[in-house]
Amino acid sequence: MDRPDGPSKVFDRKLPLEIRWTSEPGPCGLPINEIRLPPGRRRTSVLSPLDPVLHQYPGRPGEPLHLSQNLRALIADIATRCPVFDHLDPRRILVGCNQTRNGSRPGVMARIAGLRQRGGRLVSTHHGRPYIVQRYWLDDTEILYVLIFYLPRFQDQTFDEKMVTLFHELYHISPDFDGDLRRCPETDRFHVGGKQKYDGLMAKLAREYLQTKPDPALYAFLRLNFAQLQQWHGQVIGYAIPLPKLIPLENGKQT
Repeated sequence: MDRPDGPSKVFDRKLPLEIRWTSEPGPCGLPINEIRLPPGRRRTSVLSPLDPVLHQYPGRPGEPLHLSQNLRALIADIATRCPVFDHLDPRRILVGCNQTRNGSRPGVMARIAGLRQRGGRLVSTHHGRPYIVQRYWLDDTEILYVLIFYLPRFQDQTFDEKMVTLFHELYHISPDFDGDLRRCPETDRFHVGGKQKYDGLMAKLAREYLQTKPDPALYAFLRLNFAQLQQWHGQVIGYAIPLPKLIPLENGKQT
């Protein structure tokens, strides 16, 4: 797990103010990553065809697994079952899967970025100069949040750790769902009550979600580690979504 992020502070004047994708494959479709084991990483904990973990696993052997789509479906179900997340609109959350550069297990597991600034504003001031956040669109829907998972690191956690990581990032989304992140009113910090207390709350929320008896097929892929998914499916893919950037403005226009 990692601290949440706002837009990436790369003040590049050449970046596009808007990026538009289509949900259908094609020249303007969402870019796709094939996630692989990093060089030098051994394929550990692979499965035998008779392994009990596969008895209820719905994935078809040899059929590529689209992690972004699976995670998005799980998020949509969480939003309908958990009152604390009923403000989420999964249509306006893009889920990406980025390849880690090496095989180390410690490090960033996931990251959430809002496409608005404090209070849902598009423009804010840094050192006396106004900046605007890049805007993302999928078809005709404007995206307000980008949620990135780092693979294979995220998938190599335990099932409980993966659930806590997911809930951790979703809880950072503002209750107003305005593109900003949830902030503690007293401290303006993102981890309300401190990180240890925060993660304890996320574990509680994850348990409560599972107690509602969602379809096990929705989260079955989280029961396997990355090597097992790759072994079973042959190919693991996800959307390659860049983190949004801040773009400088001058007289209300992009410079």
